[in-house]
Amino acid sequence: MHFLLTDRLICPRCGPDFGLILLAKRMADRRVLDGELGCPNCRDHFPIKGGFADLRPPPRDPLTATPLSADPGVEATNRLAALLGVIESPGTVALLGSVAVHAAALADRLPEIEVVAVDAATHAEVERERVSRLVTGVELPFHPWTFRALAMVGDVVAPEEAVRVVGHGGRVVMEGPGPDATAQFERAGSRILLQEDGWVVALRETR
Repeated sequence: MHFLLTDRLICPRCGPDFGLILLAKRMADRRVLDGELGCPNCRDHFPIKGGFADLRPPPRDPLTATPLSADPGVEATNRLAALLGVIESPGTVALLGSVAVHAAALADRLPEIEVVAVDAATHAEVERERVSRLVTGVELPFHPWTFRALAMVGDVVAPEEAVRVVGHGGRVVMEGPGPDATAQFERAGSRILLQEDGWVVALRETR
């Protein structure tokens, strides 16, 4: 987990008024390998083990050993990159749910982009540069405007929540949208750029 990402985190219990304080026990190449994140308000602690951060609010069930699915292939990753619309660096993008399987390939494709892979299955992966791995609840523990773009599967989080953490002019890409997804994106201040083949791409227009 890149240590600069901790500046964009908020307490999963207390919300945006309270950031998290990093207590690093082991670091390498600006990445936090072991330690914890603590909230100065509720005093809860969120562990970082092997570079993977567990940012779920309590109570936290044990994480299963289910790994990510197989390599999706170059064509699928290139399609996702095109939908995200991030063609230059630096910046940070988020992949929520099973689309996190693209994290390593996307990081290789976009130099200087940090990819935040949010899925419980990523805890079984090996730490690597430019990929931060973590798990969250249904409310994302990030400050507004944290990401240049975000991709997610279905209803991993509400469209409004995804839009909240993306900057002005950033895209939210949803695979397998529900019937109300486009209306929810529009209510959140986004414009629909694409809706086809099981994908929706929304552009955040509100500041």
